[in-house]
Amino acid sequence: MNSTLSFPHSISISSISHLPSPRNLSPRCCNSIPSQDMEAKPSQGLYPLHRCKTIHLVRHAQGVHNVEGEKNHDAYLSEDLFDAHLTPLGWQQVDNLRKHVKASGISNRIELVVVSPLLRTLQTAVGTFGGEGCIDGVDAPPLMKAGAGDSDRPAISSLNRPPFIAVESCREHLGVHPCDRRNSITKYRQLFPAIDFSLASLPNQILCALLSFVFTIISYSADLQVETDEDVLWKPEVREEDKDLAARGVKFMNWLSTRKEKEIAVVTHSGFLYHTLNSFGNDCDPAVKSEISSHFANCELRSVVLVDKCMNGSDPPVTNYPGKIPSGEDLPSDIADEK
Repeated sequence: MNSTLSFPHSISISSISHLPSPRNLSPRCCNSIPSQDMEAKPSQGLYPLHRCKTIHLVRHAQGVHNVEGEKNHDAYLSEDLFDAHLTPLGWQQVDNLRKHVKASGISNRIELVVVSPLLRTLQTAVGTFGGEGCIDGVDAPPLMKAGAGDSDRPAISSLNRPPFIAVESCREHLGVHPCDRRNSITKYRQLFPAIDFSLASLPNQILCALLSFVFTIISYSADLQVETDEDVLWKPEVREEDKDLAARGVKFMNWLSTRKEKEIAVVTHSGFLYHTLNSFGNDCDPAVKSEISSHFANCELRSVVLVDKCMNGSDPPVTNYPGKIPSGEDLPSDIADEK
């Protein structure tokens, strides 16, 4: 059963959960239960199927920065943690999540994997949703080369797997913490050959929102190819504010709603997920809001339904049927009686 969260900015998200018992509902969610004193009103959301997408949100597995940061928060300022990689425990978490997505059928249904272009998210994404080990003689670039990012992992195949694209707009807070500064695209392409780093799918309005955090944009070409090899978004002295991260996240969700794919995995970060999802659901029962927007554990996956409420996308319905084939009179009985 879906419990709908209303989003501002033309989209909404529904969590996939069980229907609670009526006696456990809060007053704001009980208005669908008839009483002598009030007219029954729906507390659920009903939307056309072709305007809905299933999004599987994943926080990266444990990184070396998580371990050091728990010991001493000041460690996040260390250059030793630049573009932090996964720990051996993190890779174990990836293996367990991989087993889950295969057993649940998620792995076979996903049409696209969107990933933040940092080492720990890239490793989590390919380890969870990538193929098996590469096979000699098969002409397909690997999603990850053997040993990438100080790991002891074999190469991961892209064979029979969905497209992977790296998108800047789902990165962690920008600035100050070296663990949140990415490496060059040139370097990443060497380590993850089958991932699309062109960022051509990144919409222009999201790029503007990102770059405005760093500097004022004087002019902007609508057909600009979006790509910078080095990380121009991260600045050593300025940390992106929570409200700016949340606004960036809302724009990212709007962009997802325009994609043609109906089932998408997004591998990203704790701060991005928390502040983005907390922008929504304020008109719902607190338990429903918490179900979606509470802090993610390392390598946690939550599945939600993204609803395009303002026709951002243009996909036609594929399951609807127009009726009247062959044509003929079929007036509803209430209209026929009026005639």
